[in-house]
Amino acid sequence: MFPPGSNAQDDHVPGRRKYNPYQDLNVPHNYKNLYDLPTSPEFLFQEESAVQRRSWGENLTYYTGIGYLSGAVAGAALGLRQAAAGAEPGDTAKIRANRLLNACGSSGRRYGNRVGVIGLMYAGMESGMVEVRDRDDWINSVVAGLGTGALFRAANGPRSAAVAGAVGGVLAAAALAGKQLAKRYVPAI
Repeated sequence: MFPPGSNAQDDHVPGRRKYNPYQDLNVPHNYKNLYDLPTSPEFLFQEESAVQRRSWGENLTYYTGIGYLSGAVAGAALGLRQAAAGAEPGDTAKIRANRLLNACGSSGRRYGNRVGVIGLMYAGMESGMVEVRDRDDWINSVVAGLGTGALFRAANGPRSAAVAGAVGGVLAAAALAGKQLAKRYVPAI
């Protein structure tokens, strides 16, 4: 249809005209640049582009949601095991399904709420540490893990709070170390 070596968009075919949907809208002729969008995020202020972390609200939502979801899945798995262990030989399929749904729902909700609250406390403490120290480094995460564990078990006494705080700090440090190892050794997709 077009001669070899010619560009179909640049050549004019006699008897035909090119359709321009922006003809009467007073848009500059180089309207193709309207669709050339950047792939990197755009920021309203330059200060926002220098910060490479989530805001406190995004952090709170992320950790609470991930905590609730992972706790609910783990709790549902424990409820499934509990329902399978409690099954009796004479039960009908309807009773077994009811027992399974009740056990998975009850256990999933209970564990989901617990881990979601832990995520909420962790995110709040980590964001508070970033605000107080005006720095975002590993110390904030480890201290937030220590504080979250201690606060979560504070009602059980000081010994339980100290053990839970130590476990929370170790888990936060292990998560940070795992994240760094993943960045280093796992190829980006």
